Amino acid sequence: MSGPAHDKLPEHGRFDYSAITQRPDYCWPNGARLAVYIGFNIEHFAFGSGLGAKIGPSSPEPDVLNYSWREYGNRVGVWRCLELFDQLALPTGALINTALYDHCPEVVAALLARGDELIAHGHSNAMRHSDLDQTGEAALLAACRARIAEESGQTPQGWLSPWIAESLATPDLLAEAGYAYTLNWCHDDQPIALRTRSGKPLWAIPYPQEVNDIPMIVARQMDGKDFAELIIDNFEEMREQAQRQPLVMGIALHPYLVGQPYRLRHLRRALTQIAAARDAGEIWLCTPGAICAHMQSLTPG
Repeated sequence: MSGPAHDKLPEHGRFDYSAITQRPDYCWPNGARLAVYIGFNIEHFAFGSGLGAKIGPSSPEPDVLNYSWREYGNRVGVWRCLELFDQLALPTGALINTALYDHCPEVVAALLARGDELIAHGHSNAMRHSDLDQTGEAALLAACRARIAEESGQTPQGWLSPWIAESLATPDLLAEAGYAYTLNWCHDDQPIALRTRSGKPLWAIPYPQEVNDIPMIVARQMDGKDFAELIIDNFEEMREQAQRQPLVMGIALHPYLVGQPYRLRHLRRALTQIAAARDAGEIWLCTPGAICAHMQSLTPG
């Protein structure tokens, strides 16, 4: 029989369907069952043009209201967040725009001094690189990787697209540029190897769209204390679920949001609880790159 109810839908071909309840078992380092990481998004935006999250209605450019709100994150919020992370000895996977090297290189230097993992996050979040042709996209991926390596001496293994915007070829281009993993695909609670045209696997490390301050605070207008409770609830539920399968929990943060003092107060409460679980040996507190490296060690070649 054929017809609309039997037509096979277009698919991406990057991975097959797999129920999380029917997979091989393994553990994280030291026997941990839950891996937790902070994805710390530090971004720079063009003045007078381009995209960006908004606290109020868009105004004709130059949109000083929304630009200056985001810039607070680079001038104040990022430093308050780093103070908190230092107090709790929390590593981060720092997702950085390469435009930061031109605008506020001190921020990237502070991340490097902490030993944070630098993850390529495009040149600026004022643009979507999915608007580029394949040649332009490949050039951007390579240029971001090369500049971070040149400026900071750390070659990024991971990538997150600004606005998680992809072309049909993005995973292929990432693998060909030398990246080991992507945070773009948010479809699972375990790392999944994506197929690429070169045959080289590209790991999809789980990145949160729910435990993420932009969709929750900006889009859904969630209060800071409620976002902190969301982090705690997600953490406690995943700790229980991880008794059955090893899982990954990411926490996506932006300093112009959680670096606001009243939100930072609530974030402190949530992260203190996670740090206590780390200190008790109950979880693996790590970075996305460490998760990728562990998966590579489990699946040689």
